[in-house]
Amino acid sequence: MSTATDTTLETGLPPSPVTPRKRRSHLEPHWRPRTPWQWVNLIACAALLIYFAFPIYVIISTALKGPGAAAGLGLPTSIDMSGFNLAWGTLKGNLWNSVQIAVPATIISCFLGALNGFVLAKTPFRGASLLFILMMVGMFIPFQAVIIPLFVFLKALALQGTLTGIIIVHIIYGLPFATLIMRNYYETIPDAIVEAATVDGCGLLRTFFQVMLPLSMPGFVVAGIFQFTNIWNDFLFGLIVTSQQTWPVTVRLNNLLGDTSVDYGTLMAGALMVAAPTVLVYLVLGRYFIGGLTAGSVK
Repeated sequence: MSTATDTTLETGLPPSPVTPRKRRSHLEPHWRPRTPWQWVNLIACAALLIYFAFPIYVIISTALKGPGAAAGLGLPTSIDMSGFNLAWGTLKGNLWNSVQIAVPATIISCFLGALNGFVLAKTPFRGASLLFILMMVGMFIPFQAVIIPLFVFLKALALQGTLTGIIIVHIIYGLPFATLIMRNYYETIPDAIVEAATVDGCGLLRTFFQVMLPLSMPGFVVAGIFQFTNIWNDFLFGLIVTSQQTWPVTVRLNNLLGDTSVDYGTLMAGALMVAAPTVLVYLVLGRYFIGGLTAGSVK
């Protein structure tokens, strides 16, 4: 006998009809302003969006006007891609330099930050909090305060003007932030996982590599995005620490400015090329970003 019949026999009442749940159409808006305050918020957000998107519009429109174009608000009458060809011919070697700097520095600093974060979060020892605070102090030291001793130190090691030297600089400066992100992320992982690995005979390094590291993708993404963006956009260290042969692309882009005149079309095309890798990183890894960024915010 069916369930509906059993219910009717037990209660004496006919079964209630089951109404199918109405499915939301993908074209139906999820939110619309209904109060004056919501309209004010919507207008303010739209105004801020236009304000922040306006420079991007100027860069793209000027780049599409071609070499010799003046920066302005008007749309290009015709699309001229020769500015991109000129910018590529000038910047391609330095773009490769930036890749050789940013990729290894990001990976190594995030890995070392994960190792530091694991030790500080899951293996408490006397002085761990003080050590963590001292590492965080490194985040607030301005670059200008250490640029001269850094230059002298790298020159003494014969690393001044080399890609290895600037990679080491970015690794050291990226460690405090990577450690902060990874420590907060590992705080959200239950201690029982580490304890179970210890009971199974795993040592500290084996627990890190076989248990914690596979769980670290959200934290790695957040630290990696910030590290890659900061390293790729760096100008000061790239100008002081490297030589002309190892200039990152940001330094070479600055030299597109002429002494007496500026080719805005080529300059804006180069700026789009320089900005493209960081935008691509955010688009590819963005789905992990929010989850890793908020890790550790709620206990």
